Amino acid sequence: MSTPTVLFVCVHNAGRSQMAAGYLQHLAGDRVAVLSAGSQPADQVNAVAVAAMAEEGIDIASEQPQLLSDSAVQEADVVITMGCGDACPFYPGKRYEDWVLDDPAGQGIEAVRPIRDEIRRRVEALLADLAG
Repeated sequence: MSTPTVLFVCVHNAGRSQMAAGYLQHLAGDRVAVLSAGSQPADQVNAVAVAAMAEEGIDIASEQPQLLSDSAVQEADVVITMGCGDACPFYPGKRYEDWVLDDPAGQGIEAVRPIRDEIRRRVEALLADLAG
């Protein structure tokens, strides 16, 4: 089987989608291709999200928010949206999941840790599902 591609999307591509991509990259290695993007990308990744992931030994500090493109959605096997509503494109035939998660923007580390931990739980479940 070919390597599945997972695309994580949130509005600013600065918190939730970056944390999810960081976890999936960390846990799956080269078994899954990981993309993340935002419909209105921020200038940089949320510093509190970076700190929360660093506590888990995962460095997302060098990541840069990316603008969501139609081609990214078309090449993905799984598209996971996080609070982008109608701003995210939809293509028939793709596997879609919408993860309802609090936005870490403007939150302190104490508020971001439970979001991070829920993202990890969902990424682990997704990885187990992809592995069959």
